[in-house]
Amino acid sequence: MRKTVTAGVLAAAVLMPLMAQTATASPPRLGECAAGELCLWEKGNFKGARRTHELSGTDIESCVLLPPGTTAQALANRTGRPVTTYQSAECEETGEFETYPGGGTWVPQSPYQVRAFKVWER
Repeated sequence: MRKTVTAGVLAAAVLMPLMAQTATASPPRLGECAAGELCLWEKGNFKGARRTHELSGTDIESCVLLPPGTTAQALANRTGRPVTTYQSAECEETGEFETYPGGGTWVPQSPYQVRAFKVWER
């Protein structure tokens, strides 16, 4: 019986500080993006100017260009549909591109400068 109590006390002594650290550590901060939106930030880690796009103002499977001279480094896809981001400003697949699921994908740092995107039918 004594070994069990000692092991339990020892485990509590080790685990309690770890649990306290975990409870006080804040999770990574995500950018604000409402349900039904695609949000794009000009800088990584959801910083800088944010552009939002909703399905009501976006044609499905059409290439949507970011305004000339602007790019995005971070994004959140909360549209409920897959979204492909493109390095190319014409949605060409000759440059980098990536498709993100629409159920709530948060990308703090795109591997390339996003210049255009397409929203797909499910």
